Amino acid sequence: MSTAHPANVRVVSVRAELRSDSSVVPTPTPRLTWKSAATEPDWRQASAEIELDRDARAVVDGRDSALVEWPFEPLAPRTTHHVRVRVTGVDGSASEWSEPAEIVAGFLGDGEWAASMIGLADPATDAQPALVRTTFDITRPVSRATLHATAHGAYQAEINGTEVDDQILKPGWTSYQFHLVHETSDVTELLRTGRNAIGLNLAGAWYTENFGFRENAERIYGDQPAVAAQLVIEYDDGTSETILTDASWRATGDGPITASGIYAGESYDARRVIESWSSPDFDDAGWSAVAVDTEPYPVPEARISPAVRAIEELPVQAVITSPSGRTILDFGQNLVGRLRVTVSGDVGTTITLRHAEVLENGELGIRPLRNAAATDHYTLAGGGAETWEPRFTFHGFRYAQIDGLPGDLDPTAVTAVVIHSDMERTGWFESSNELVDRLHENVVWGMRGNFLYLPTDCPQRDERLGWTGDIQVFSPTASFLYDADGFLTGWLIDLAREQAHAGGTVPFVIPSVLEEHPMVAAAWGDAATVVPWVLHERFGDLGVLRDQFESMKAWSDALLALAGDRHLWEDHFQFGDWLDPAAPPEFPADAKTDPDIVASAYLYRSVDLTARAAALLGHADDAARYEAEADAIRDAFVAEYITDSGRMMSDAQTGYATAIMFDLATDDDQRQAMGNRLADLVRASGYHIGTGFVGTPLITDALTVTGHLDVATRLLTQTENPSWLYPVTMGATTIWERWDSMLEDGSINPGEMTSFNHYALGAVADWLHRTVAGLAPAAPGYRVIAIAPQPLTGFDHAAAAHETPYGRASAGWRREGDVVTVTAEIPANTTAVVTLPGSDETFEVGSGSYEWTVAASVDIRSARAVTVDTPLSDIIDDPAAYEAVWSAIAVHDEHLARVFRTHTRWTAGRPLDDTFRQLSPSVRADIATSLAGLNTARGLSELKADAS
Repeated sequence: MSTAHPANVRVVSVRAELRSDSSVVPTPTPRLTWKSAATEPDWRQASAEIELDRDARAVVDGRDSALVEWPFEPLAPRTTHHVRVRVTGVDGSASEWSEPAEIVAGFLGDGEWAASMIGLADPATDAQPALVRTTFDITRPVSRATLHATAHGAYQAEINGTEVDDQILKPGWTSYQFHLVHETSDVTELLRTGRNAIGLNLAGAWYTENFGFRENAERIYGDQPAVAAQLVIEYDDGTSETILTDASWRATGDGPITASGIYAGESYDARRVIESWSSPDFDDAGWSAVAVDTEPYPVPEARISPAVRAIEELPVQAVITSPSGRTILDFGQNLVGRLRVTVSGDVGTTITLRHAEVLENGELGIRPLRNAAATDHYTLAGGGAETWEPRFTFHGFRYAQIDGLPGDLDPTAVTAVVIHSDMERTGWFESSNELVDRLHENVVWGMRGNFLYLPTDCPQRDERLGWTGDIQVFSPTASFLYDADGFLTGWLIDLAREQAHAGGTVPFVIPSVLEEHPMVAAAWGDAATVVPWVLHERFGDLGVLRDQFESMKAWSDALLALAGDRHLWEDHFQFGDWLDPAAPPEFPADAKTDPDIVASAYLYRSVDLTARAAALLGHADDAARYEAEADAIRDAFVAEYITDSGRMMSDAQTGYATAIMFDLATDDDQRQAMGNRLADLVRASGYHIGTGFVGTPLITDALTVTGHLDVATRLLTQTENPSWLYPVTMGATTIWERWDSMLEDGSINPGEMTSFNHYALGAVADWLHRTVAGLAPAAPGYRVIAIAPQPLTGFDHAAAAHETPYGRASAGWRREGDVVTVTAEIPANTTAVVTLPGSDETFEVGSGSYEWTVAASVDIRSARAVTVDTPLSDIIDDPAAYEAVWSAIAVHDEHLARVFRTHTRWTAGRPLDDTFRQLSPSVRADIATSLAGLNTARGLSELKADAS
């Protein structure tokens, strides 16, 4: 390595594969990622030297530093290694060696897995929790001991009375019949010379849950939990032995956990605690022999995704006495986790904890939970303070009702423990608009609550399923906010295996537990193509495209078979633009946009992405075939659904947004006409959102790219129902499933399907990051960064930051007077393409910190006087004028104010005064006065209007 120039660069981190929460890798050839920091601008890597265990070395020429292929011999199972990296820049600068990064080979060798699934031989009830244990002797020095374990259900392992790790509900939920995950835990320090014991605490969790809706819910996998483990002990003398779960183990169902379910909650009787049950001295003579499950199961595979852990704790914010006299705790934030309580009382006293996301009429709002009891019970042992937290369940809640508490409540004795997959936070956004910032925070909390081993729709009711459509639309946002590559890559394994079992189609939910086949649905099954593409785009992960390519092809081929010679996906079941706000509560698929338009648009989207993936992977024949199919689909779509003038057969917001963003127009003129019509539709709606799951992630982008940023801004900042900010004004702390999950009177939406923690409609956050703040990938993994902020009218500043695979990048802007200052931070070994506000020209910069100033654009509305003679359409387009008119009416009559809102959705160019002649003279006079005050505030000459 050259040392001719000063060392102005250093390697700040090195990581193997995809888990930021662990050094354990699931493959013998883990890819490596390192980040560099340089003191000089425009630093780019010329080469890197990688060292393994201070022994082997390899050189990587060029700029590659993210997910670089393993350059050494494959690792052996359970071995521990250390990797260092040093880099040389194109300027000749060279770094010192990085700090060594530990790599633990967490996988098993071929044929090594030999453990049996064991459980209770004579369970007293379905899904009965159990304890199992065995003992073994250590007679010579141990060099390394590794526990591999998995379960049909959830488990925790203890060795000699100590839990082996801090993971929760492991190994999580996978498609049990096709894919099991094993944990890998270094337990060397827990062993001792002489007698040792290992104990496994297990419950049914997802494996024994009843899935489905209402009376159709049924147990899909099995009736009883089971666990399989093997402890590999390696000795200093080079020998080893393996302790396996088998028929020699002992079991009991008489432990303190008397019942446990994901939906139901957990019951714990402290009187049944078995002291020291996992210690070597415990006498298990009263226990029974285990049952060995002889049914075959998939060989467990090492974990790719991060583990679930307790991430945060929240104290009680308020204690509420409900109208019925119940004690309800408010934690101030809708969250996912469980409660930890400390109580004292008489033996046998049972306290009950019931959870809900909202209150209705001052009581817990439990109707949205449907068949999920979401209730925990704790029975005291007596004799002093007792602390308890459920182990094998979780709840979605902001409020908890506590019943049966002995004595007075001490709020400090109850804590909400937030749990989710332990991903690294990588994305942030802030602006001068407090409501928009709260919206973004709600998106973050919604993701946290629904990324618990798999991406779920909701975390609270009797569902909590891996709905494919939700993550399809949300994956770009997720990939900005958190390091979600490993999390989603792990889930895609289950998608591909379920898909293979289904003959190429993709089930609605992954893991598949609903009886829906052979039905398929656009925007849902397309997760098979969209999610891998997003992971490649955002993380530079070509490996996930390679691993999922057959899945992408299978989905595209299945859709092409459905489309036939017409190249249109028509006349099949569809969810469509699910939860369009115009859809009635009981029919959420009854959207304004024709579902065939949504389906054929996604047909094109998936086939096009498959063609692009094939080209990247070097599959030329596949690339040519799918590209030709995509062209035919686009031609058919345009001929069937779009007129030459840019009108769509389904004249609704989602149709236009989807066609624009999926590039389904024939030329720029038609695309612009479609954007203009979309803007007209949004204006005609009074700037209220008119999209569901499909259109919502696309509409602000579609407006922006067709020159209607002002319309997108009004849509974003609308606070009336339906809108993104309406829930914020109602106190929401997560994203709701419906635009109006709670009605304006504080009652819960009457629809049977109502969640207050559903991230899909929060996919707009990706537009906030990319467009408002102006930070986006211009090449896979942010190797080239796009800096292109677009200041919004009414905002003083906005900024975003993202921890890319190369380091921290940021972009933002601040408006001060007639100047906008744009700032950007570009990490080492990357470049950026910059487009400043008000300009179509781009220029390139290297790494470093930058600041540019441009003239602020002038809001022409603020330079225009507004009177009662102003057309109502202009009033609608002027937020301040609209608010002035509405407020003046509301002072006199709330009902008339609501009528005004309704009229503004359809009234065209008539003057305001002509439109509302039915208003009393006093109201009209107040409107005129209010508008005159607005004109004065804008520094305009006073304009008088006749209000008589």
